[in-house]
Amino acid sequence: MENQYKKTFPDLMAGKKIIYVHGFMSAGSTHTAQILRDYMPQATVIAPDLPIHPEEAMELLRNLVGTEKPDLIIGTSMGGMYTEMLYGIDRICVNPAFQMGATLTESNMMGKQVYQNERQDGVQEVIVTKALVKEYRDMTEQCFSQVNEEERQHVFGLFGDADSIVHTFDLFREHYPQAIRFHGEHRLIEKAIFHYLMPVVRWIDDRQEGRERRTVFIDQNTLADGHGKPKSSLHKAYEFLLDNYNVFFVCPAPTNSPEAIARQQEWIEETFSTPAWDHVVFTNQPQLLYGDYLISSTGNDDFLGTTLHFGSDEFKTWEEIITFFERLGGQ
Repeated sequence: MENQYKKTFPDLMAGKKIIYVHGFMSAGSTHTAQILRDYMPQATVIAPDLPIHPEEAMELLRNLVGTEKPDLIIGTSMGGMYTEMLYGIDRICVNPAFQMGATLTESNMMGKQVYQNERQDGVQEVIVTKALVKEYRDMTEQCFSQVNEEERQHVFGLFGDADSIVHTFDLFREHYPQAIRFHGEHRLIEKAIFHYLMPVVRWIDDRQEGRERRTVFIDQNTLADGHGKPKSSLHKAYEFLLDNYNVFFVCPAPTNSPEAIARQQEWIEETFSTPAWDHVVFTNQPQLLYGDYLISSTGNDDFLGTTLHFGSDEFKTWEEIITFFERLGGQ
């Protein structure tokens, strides 16, 4: 079977610089940094080894930002904590450890620890002491110190819904509105990078470039089978459309059943996760939407763009929807 994660995004962040900030007891040689390079071959991904002492790490990162002037910073775990404080730049904080002192003690990381990845300085072991834990506690007190309206638009937070180590979703959301859950644990594996991190990078790249993609609306009535499960090839079609279009889901908003809105939102979040964040439109009048394509099983011939009647002889399945858009070539 073909490995879907071998796919690359050649135009994404092309000609731009990205700084990747690794987590605790990791290094710039982490596989995560290489995955980002593989996925975005036209971007430059810089991944420094961080000093174990937080003040030294922040000094290194601030100097690096000053010299390299990155277009995007991505940080995971401890690196997400540091990333939040690199103000003035678009940033993605993945499972950020905003309570590093507590995380170290609760995760039994006192005493001798071995780096998970090879470091350029050759050091592979470190002793985590109470004094070092206090340094991290002091550093995390500096988080969120320069948050303003502009910064709130610069920062995305991604939080694994099965993360058993760091639980800072609510803390992040107190300061930044773009708090998004994804299906995953604390460690950022390739599947999560592909399905959940890369769509957020695409949003940022589009915004930086002033790029407006054509819009596809997908009616809620095309998504589930009779058992409430995603229809065959739905995920494949969704991933395909995300490459070229701005994709929204359209759901009814029954006036006398507000709980139905919550159920639909939960189903879409569970099924599609991060890429569907803030991409759901609730309306009882889909024909009034302004967009390029509407995929709907009810036809909606009054839609102002092109309607694809899902379930018709031409579009019986999601595979036929994919074929239609393949022939368009992203137009």
